[in-house]
Amino acid sequence: MGKHIRVFAPASASNLGPGFDVLGLALERPGDVVEVEARDQVGVEIVSVTGAPSLSTDPTTNVVGIAAAAVLKRLPAPRRGVRMWLHKQMPLASGLGSSAASSVGGAVAVNELFDGGLSNDALVECALEGEVVASGTAHADNVAPSMFGGIVLIRSVEPLDLITLPVPATLRVVVVHPHTEVATAEARQLVSEQRFAIGQTVANLGNVAALVSALHTGDLALFARSIQDALVEPIRAPLVPGFNEVKAAAVAAGALGCSISGSGPSMVAFADSDGKAQAVAAAMQDAFAVAGLASDPFVGPVNTRGAEVIG
Repeated sequence: MGKHIRVFAPASASNLGPGFDVLGLALERPGDVVEVEARDQVGVEIVSVTGAPSLSTDPTTNVVGIAAAAVLKRLPAPRRGVRMWLHKQMPLASGLGSSAASSVGGAVAVNELFDGGLSNDALVECALEGEVVASGTAHADNVAPSMFGGIVLIRSVEPLDLITLPVPATLRVVVVHPHTEVATAEARQLVSEQRFAIGQTVANLGNVAALVSALHTGDLALFARSIQDALVEPIRAPLVPGFNEVKAAAVAAGALGCSISGSGPSMVAFADSDGKAQAVAAAMQDAFAVAGLASDPFVGPVNTRGAEVIG
């Protein structure tokens, strides 16, 4: 039997309040599993997709196949093809970087199958080719943390310039996913059509700078004051049923801050202990229930490992 690689690529929360398209972090769970093995025919074959019946096995439209093909194109000749299996273990259109996790898993798995010829930055670029198809733009705030783990600042995509930020030891992440969907491309269109006042922009610049400083110094009080978004959150909040009530419930339960995760509808909050994180998650779920939505909580530390081979 030939070499067979399995890779887990974690979900991610992006923006983190004020950092639209420039901040993201990796979650311990959920995530996607991608399996690959070589085949004699050139090109990519997706054998099956589990956990998401709506996703195609066409490698030219499924992001896992697109990212895999991008890696194959960059690897030195002679190139072989790959056979792939995608196991979706997270909801689609959730604000948890679902397409990014699949893209990263595909890129990392194919690279590992052929003995790791590409750098991590090159793999990010390959995964971004999948992200472009999924959302229409090459934004790396989900791809980069899913690849590297931790909290990542995307200074630039062209050229790629990624900065890994410190993760305070006591920081805990709470993500609550309500059972509804927000399409990433549609949510991004809402933002692209907007024009912002200079005062709004200055407020976000100050919060992003303070958030980065807070991570470097471990100042969670400053971190809490920085999870504020004057630009994107007000536009996307109406897409999330019960948004204001859920955010208020999180803060009342002791959250350091709360905002939309990516395009939503998932919401992300932060806490300074495991116990407080669990209380925040319960309060957020209760608020979503009042809005008529069941939800799933994901609570834990920041995932500092990123994508990893699991077999």
